Amino acid sequence: MLLEKGTLAPDFTAKINGDKTIKLSDYRGKKVILYFYPKDNTSGCTKESCEFRDNFDIIADKNTVILGISPDSVKSHEGFIEKQSLNFDLISDPDKEIIKMYKAWGEKNMYGRKFMGLIRSTYLIDEEGIILETWYKVRVTDHVKKVIKAID
Repeated sequence: MLLEKGTLAPDFTAKINGDKTIKLSDYRGKKVILYFYPKDNTSGCTKESCEFRDNFDIIADKNTVILGISPDSVKSHEGFIEKQSLNFDLISDPDKEIIKMYKAWGEKNMYGRKFMGLIRSTYLIDEEGIILETWYKVRVTDHVKKVIKAID
């Protein structure tokens, strides 16, 4: 279960591409799409990230920023951003502290094998840091359209 709508999104400090450090609270005054994805340069994660990239202007025009987050390293993120021409920042969470804080870590089942892993999830956070909407076990197809609709 994800964090509840209407609650304050937990603040965090994290490394992003360009070896910069950000805090979620740095984005107060803007809406934030915080999407959790398993791994750079994999098919589903690439498709999801590129759909956010392709809709960047529509999202930015709604006073909203996009932040992707995975356990990959800053260096991996930088390669992914360059390869896919991503136009937003990616957060590195190798210790999975933020991922667990946002309940995006849990049991997965693939081909009958159960294991712990990152569960593709998205949060829409308002200008005051309140969670407006959540998506859990995201299916990539049409996900970005649903997020954009929720911003309105």
